[in-house]
Amino acid sequence: MWHGIGGDASFFDLLYRMDGEIAAQARAAGCPHCGAALHSARYPRKPRGAAGNLGTAYESRLSLCCAAEGCRRRMTPPSLRFLGRRVYLGAVVVMAAALQQGVTPVRAGRLRDLFGVSHRTLVRWRRWWLECFASSGFWKAARGSFADPVVEDLLPASVVERFAGAPREGLVATLRFISPLSTTS
Repeated sequence: MWHGIGGDASFFDLLYRMDGEIAAQARAAGCPHCGAALHSARYPRKPRGAAGNLGTAYESRLSLCCAAEGCRRRMTPPSLRFLGRRVYLGAVVVMAAALQQGVTPVRAGRLRDLFGVSHRTLVRWRRWWLECFASSGFWKAARGSFADPVVEDLLPASVVERFAGAPREGLVATLRFISPLSTTS
């Protein structure tokens, strides 16, 4: 179902453009602490998980820094490309965790071939979705916004399925939905 997305450069370009729009909105709003202008303060990233070359766009995370002397606080806007400090791309974390639904040796092998993810990492992601994400304040507040209840034992696949459209659109909607988790700002 999602096998083609992992190597689709246009999909990752779309996520980069969407991140740029989110960063531009944050920059236009100014510093949340003092209201001063925000300047670009990207920081390097070495993301894993995408088949093929993503180019230089994925070598940095869009971030902002306050221009006011005495404040100078960093503001990192939400991202659809990166899921917090995880090394793997956010789309890969969602896709691989949704595809595994119980890690069998065959599934783990296919996911390793698709995304270069080890069995141990898959188990860790599955545990994060079922334990950390499912018990988070974010999820407790957001789960009621779905008309059809989400089956928590099937996270994140059950969230992706709630968003209408093809798998690509559902994945983008899910990344947008969980993007507040991609930053501590």
